[in-house]
Amino acid sequence: MGRTWEVPTPRGPARLALDSGAGPVRSLLVLGHGAGGDVDAPDLVALRDRAVAAGVTVVRVTQPYRVAGRRAPAPAGHLDEAWSTAVTALRADASVGAAGRPLLVGGRSSGARVACRTASTLGAAAVVALAFPLHPPGRPERSRAAELATGLPTVVVNGDRDAFGMPSASPGVEVLVRPGEGHDLRRDPAGTAAVVTDWLRAHGFAG
Repeated sequence: MGRTWEVPTPRGPARLALDSGAGPVRSLLVLGHGAGGDVDAPDLVALRDRAVAAGVTVVRVTQPYRVAGRRAPAPAGHLDEAWSTAVTALRADASVGAAGRPLLVGGRSSGARVACRTASTLGAAAVVALAFPLHPPGRPERSRAAELATGLPTVVVNGDRDAFGMPSASPGVEVLVRPGEGHDLRRDPAGTAAVVTDWLRAHGFAG
């Protein structure tokens, strides 16, 4: 049974939606949404469903600007601050039932970038990046590849038709390509969720 609640952050309240892992809980996966989207994006929902069935407690975090009804994203520093505050509060909440379990952070697009930038500070064990926006469309010289260099095990799942580019694999960073998918990863969300869950299972984070 899932539950939703809000936690205060310096940038306004963030909304948390929790779904507890089935059976023995292996890890806690916290996911963020895209810049103009929400936590009900098809890939995030499909990943939640698949991961929960594999013993992962999943929490989807709605940033304060979206809770307030705005679509234009907040500045990166504000996003990172609100996310970090929400994740820290989540880990301190005994009712979540994930004490002592590895923390995994991730999200899609902008949410993936936030997760990468904050993963080390939050003490995460791994990063899940869906539709990582390597660069703005048509601007490959503005690469964000450095954000993926977290030093943590990281899985990147991007479509081969993503206008935001395709990151390259590097030490610790595995890139899984979804044929025929664009930036929204909407063609086969269940397939995307399956490859991520398989990766989690291979690293001992899922059952």
